[in-house]
Amino acid sequence: MEIRKRFTSEIIYKSKHKTIKKTVIKAIKEKVDLFKADLSGAYLFKADLSGADLSGANLSGADLFKADLSGADLSGANLSRAYLFKADLSGADLSGADLSGADLFKADLSGADLSGADLSRADLSGAYLYGADLSGAYLYGADLSRADLSGANLSGADLSGANLSGAILCDTKFEKTKISYRGKIVEVNFTEVKSQGE
Repeated sequence: MEIRKRFTSEIIYKSKHKTIKKTVIKAIKEKVDLFKADLSGAYLFKADLSGADLSGANLSGADLFKADLSGADLSGANLSRAYLFKADLSGADLSGADLSGADLFKADLSGADLSGADLSRADLSGAYLYGADLSGAYLYGADLSRADLSGANLSGADLSGANLSGAILCDTKFEKTKISYRGKIVEVNFTEVKSQGE
């Protein structure tokens, strides 16, 4: 099984394993640089990818159900339409990543850096985003219902059309955050919400 670069098809890593999951896990254990790796559509169900450097990688459509990506570098990665249901992304660097249409239902994104990330139409319902940096993130049409955004930074984020019903927004920072009049904000907990001027 081979892992190739996403734009050049250059071979980054080769193993005798017959599955991409085992190949990726072995590459990470061997500290192989997976920068800009093409892992689109990869089946990485419950894989331990904690601390991995997957910056700029293509993980579009990948199955990362309950995968451990805590502390991983996914900056600039393409995770569009990825299945990250209940994945652990705590402390991960997802700055500038494309997570459009991704399924992040009940994912742990506590302390994650999502600054400038594209989360348009992503399912973040029930997600744990405590202390996450979502500054400048694009969340158009995202489902944040019942998400815990306590202590999160949403400064400069675009929440146009986002569903925030039942979201917890205690100590959440809103500064120049765009929320359109069509955004669904129902029963949101705004206790101690910090906005511009406070």
